[in-house]
Amino acid sequence: MAASSNSSLSGSSVSSDPEDYQPPIWKSYLYQLQQEAPRPKRITCPLEMESRPKYYGREFHGVISREYADELLGGAEGSYLIRGSQRQPGSHTLALRFGHQTLNYRLFYDGKHFVGEKRFESVHDLVTDALITLYIETKAAEYIAKMTTNPIYEHLGYTSLLKDKMVHRLSRGRTEPRRVTFQRDERISSPLVRRSALKDTPEKQCSYEKIHNFKVHNFRGPHWCEYCANFMWGLIAQGVRCSDCGLNVHKQCSKLVPSDCQPDLRRIKKVFSCDLTTLVKAHNATRPMVVDMCIREIELRGMKSEGLYRVSGFSEHIEDVRLAFDRDGEKADISASAYADINIIAGALKLYLRDLPIPVITFDLYSKFIQAAKLPNAESRLEGIHESLLQLPPAHYETLRYLMAHLKRVTMFEKDNLMNSENLGIVFGPTLMQPPEQNALATLNDMRQQKLVVQLMIEHEDVLF
Repeated sequence: MAASSNSSLSGSSVSSDPEDYQPPIWKSYLYQLQQEAPRPKRITCPLEMESRPKYYGREFHGVISREYADELLGGAEGSYLIRGSQRQPGSHTLALRFGHQTLNYRLFYDGKHFVGEKRFESVHDLVTDALITLYIETKAAEYIAKMTTNPIYEHLGYTSLLKDKMVHRLSRGRTEPRRVTFQRDERISSPLVRRSALKDTPEKQCSYEKIHNFKVHNFRGPHWCEYCANFMWGLIAQGVRCSDCGLNVHKQCSKLVPSDCQPDLRRIKKVFSCDLTTLVKAHNATRPMVVDMCIREIELRGMKSEGLYRVSGFSEHIEDVRLAFDRDGEKADISASAYADINIIAGALKLYLRDLPIPVITFDLYSKFIQAAKLPNAESRLEGIHESLLQLPPAHYETLRYLMAHLKRVTMFEKDNLMNSENLGIVFGPTLMQPPEQNALATLNDMRQQKLVVQLMIEHEDVLF
């Protein structure tokens, strides 16, 4: 069966020289099978059915038995009708002829027709998709089970990127991800040796890895999987597309794609409320530009501002800053000429951090930081926080490191701004840390530990990071 497909990649498809680049050879076997699939044949009812629901046509035959439905279908492949169920009054059954037998499916309608996950505008489309799926999965079950064993993805990378000669390369069609270096101590012993212990420990390197953000997608016209090179069959929901980079693959192939999403700026519709790692990878940066730009502006003209980060700016102006970043990105104007009140910029930074879909201190590490803050021994607390920091995703770690260094500098102007590490911990604790389950009682109970975690990170920023 597989022998009839165009299933191999020619040697000319892979070349280290961009000038010799050849597009991948898509495998046509499943496409050919879709073309061969039986076509729907509606069996109409000659009678006017008063009980016919308004969303069904003449394919509805009222309440009839399975045997009579089978007789009406007449053994023709692809023929179908809808009947009322004898066993469950008020429910409806799709009777479909396939594989020399009549298949019966419970049929539903909620504005669209469905028998499973897929929802269709018409019963005809539902039957067409069902026949394609049944035919392909019957004829090519073994082929489908093995189609991921020799993926083109390992050789060519994103086919959408490979269309551009500037990124035609043998490895993966993209540059290596930016790396961040962490310094790690295996054991924090005493205040006198912490810093030297950290400096003497081998460097820990982490890549800015990002998983793909796959969502079910309806493809118009023929599409091929960019992982296995096979056709994506069906009328709708044929596969999934990464909403960040545009990679198109089968649903089953999506489980095998590496965590190497390279977000496309054209797909990033906003800066605020965008996943932190997605944003920094899209901009090829180590930290979100919002963090860099706001901190730069605050350190330029706001370090002596009384109540910095505690005093709120006008919410309307903070919203203006958010809109400016979403609209203009790095070109957003947050200078004194645009916003004289530095509290507006500080408020925008807090809003950005608070609105992250995954907080800077991620949901999965929240409890580890809280438990570390509860330890009775000061040395154990620092060690627990340090160990938890090293488990953060690299983009989150780097953002937190940069922010804590900034807040440490803020405390150096405490005589003017009246903001010490404890005050800043109160402000930034709930901003940087949010419990996985949005439980008001749990949040209230953890407020002291949230404050303490941020306070300790500020006070010991040079050691913990």
